[in-house]
Amino acid sequence: MLCTVYKSPRKEQTYLYVERRDDFSAVPEALLKSFGTPQLVTVINLASRQHLALADLAKVKQQLKDQGFYLQVPPPVENLLAEHKAQQLKQN
Repeated sequence: MLCTVYKSPRKEQTYLYVERRDDFSAVPEALLKSFGTPQLVTVINLASRQHLALADLAKVKQQLKDQGFYLQVPPPVENLLAEHKAQQLKQN
């Protein structure tokens, strides 16, 4: 299963996977608008992959099959202050 990966010029570490190069017909217009003009990163064969760097391979394949695209967003930023406060509350 081949797919094409694009990065967002507006949102750091945000990637859009589509089944065919330059075919964004399955991607909602509002998503494309907020994503910005997609910038080609690579074409990959998902069938020959064991894993992906920051995405669940099975989830990517399933969403490509079901909706025609997969959106990879960066992991949430850790809130160290909130974690520290939660630890302080546990200790008290």
